[in-house]
Amino acid sequence: MEAFLVSTGIVALAEMGDKTQLLSLVLAARFRKPWPIVWGILVATLVNHALAGAVGSWVTSWLGPEVLRWVLGLSFIAMALWMLIPDKLDEGDSDPAPRMGVFMTTVVAFFLAEMGDKTQIATVMLAAQYQAWAWVVAGTTLGMMLANAPVVWFGDAITRRVPIRMVHAVSALVFASLGVLALLGWG
Repeated sequence: MEAFLVSTGIVALAEMGDKTQLLSLVLAARFRKPWPIVWGILVATLVNHALAGAVGSWVTSWLGPEVLRWVLGLSFIAMALWMLIPDKLDEGDSDPAPRMGVFMTTVVAFFLAEMGDKTQIATVMLAAQYQAWAWVVAGTTLGMMLANAPVVWFGDAITRRVPIRMVHAVSALVFASLGVLALLGWG
C-alpha cells in the first residue's frame, strides 16, 4: 500500500504545472468535451506508466542492490532539481477539428507528451524502488488523474489560484528526501 500512496502523492505533485497538465488545459479549451479528454488521459497514462513500471521492475533485476540504491538516490535528487524547472507546452499549429476524434487525439497527444517526462521517469524509479509494479502504476495513474482531470473541468480558474512555484518546491523537497533516504539505505 505504501508504494501506491507514495506513487500517487509524488506524481500528483510532480504533475502540477507539467506540460501534460498544460496539455489538459489546451485540450479542454479547444474541444470543450471533458469526458473523452479525461478517458483519453486515463488510457494514455495507463499504457505509458505500465511500460515505465515494467522498465523499472526490469532494472531491479539487472542492477545489484547496492548499485540500484545509488542510482535511485541520485535519480530522485536529480528529479528534485528538475522539479524546479517549470515546463512549457510547445505551441504549434493544429487542426481545430481532430481527425481521430477527441478521445484518440487525447490518447496520442498524452502518450507522446509523457515520453521522457518527469512523471514517466518517476514511475520507472518508483517501480524500481518498491518492486511493486501494479501498485506503482495504479498510484502514478491516480496521481496523473488527480492532477489533470480537474484541469479539464475547471481549467483556468484552478491554474490562477494554485501557486505552481510553491507546488514545484514541495515536489522538489519530496524527491530530494526520497533521494537522501535511498542513499542512506532506506526502503
